[in-house]
Amino acid sequence: MSDLRELYQEIILDHNRRPRNFGALKTANRRAEGNNPLCGDQITLYLDVEDEVIRDVSFEGSGCAISTASASLMTDTLKGKTVAEARDLFARFHGLVAEPPAAPGGADPDLGKLAVFSGVREYPMRVKCATLAWHTMKAALESRDRPVTTDEEGA
Repeated sequence: MSDLRELYQEIILDHNRRPRNFGALKTANRRAEGNNPLCGDQITLYLDVEDEVIRDVSFEGSGCAISTASASLMTDTLKGKTVAEARDLFARFHGLVAEPPAAPGGADPDLGKLAVFSGVREYPMRVKCATLAWHTMKAALESRDRPVTTDEEGA
């Protein structure tokens, strides 16, 4: 199990050091801002959605390793997904990091690399770091015009 944990840590560190899809997206037609006042994480998420499909996605901002890696892995995962699939991923990811595992050993196998965040549930203060990008994505899909904050109910 410690080998798996080390692998997970390495993936998180890699996505923190070299975040994928980082920078403003010129073709974005949806945008949202989010912040985690407790940790200082801040993110702006850009989505290019056409015919209910996320064609492209990127982010800007700064934050802790968990927050940055989560945004990086999320953007990789969302490209090409439908809006409905993105909402489903939001719910499954939130369950992964915030709820006890449904089965022994278990992260949802359909989450792929996102499973690296399964250990976050052991550190409740870090759940908001891991989910900030996801709540911001949900706000962008809903075209909310006010920033998302992890102080809100359900964040």
